[in-house]
Amino acid sequence: MDIDINTVRVARSRADCVLRPGEAFLGGGTFLYSEPVPAEVTGLVDLTGMGWEPWSVDGSGLRVAGTCTLEELLAGPGRLGASSEGPYRGLGIVGECVSALTLSAKVARTATVGGNLALGLPAGSMVGLFAALDAVAVVWTPGVATGSTGRAGSREVAVSDLVTGAGVVDLAPGELVREVRVPAVALGRRTAFRRASLTPTGRTAAMVTGRAGERAPRITVTASVAAPLSLYARDHDMLDRWIDWIGGNDGWYEDTHGSHEWRAAMTRRLAHEALEELGGAA
Repeated sequence: MDIDINTVRVARSRADCVLRPGEAFLGGGTFLYSEPVPAEVTGLVDLTGMGWEPWSVDGSGLRVAGTCTLEELLAGPGRLGASSEGPYRGLGIVGECVSALTLSAKVARTATVGGNLALGLPAGSMVGLFAALDAVAVVWTPGVATGSTGRAGSREVAVSDLVTGAGVVDLAPGELVREVRVPAVALGRRTAFRRASLTPTGRTAAMVTGRAGERAPRITVTASVAAPLSLYARDHDMLDRWIDWIGGNDGWYEDTHGSHEWRAAMTRRLAHEALEELGGAA
């Protein structure tokens, strides 16, 4: 850990979330504290002081705050999805997606949903979880909206579109992930999860999440690709053509945790297993 900064501010209001020169946002900080702080960062703004409710659910769906820890995600939405039937069965993959990060209990108590999304790492399994659930991220923008309210703005972006490359996220300077919203219809759909790594406790190298749909299951691939990819797969032949297309467009991600060829083979196998599981009624 190499922390060399001058200031830490605890944000307690929307106005406090406007970054000053040299500042960056701090969520759980588990990744930030594991890497040298970039030289241009001289101060941190701690978002945990905002006091956001970790999660809530109502008739419109599920809302998960950017500062919701992975432990809180497991204890809340993860618990709701424990039953294979009922209005929240889509959340049955929450536990598996959290476990895919191979976290210690200490890290799970601190690491946040918004932080995992904002990092944009291929193995960041919160992207695969919420992309499968057709979620949108509510992004707070630093600009001040016009009109009498004087409130800063916000925008929504599909979680499946939030990560655009390995470590590249559709967030402009000063923007932050306020919350993730999952529509009620997705909460009640059956979901599937598959994962592969080179070692039992290794970093996720291929991950497939899926959700049953009215016409076709939606299959989402992460970890083996730089940015999430999704397909409404009507059958296995269609799925094979899509996976061939990924390879034909040099879409497989490669690092020390898995080669192109191995990740492609694992993704194909896992995707077919997920599609098989999701076949039939939604």
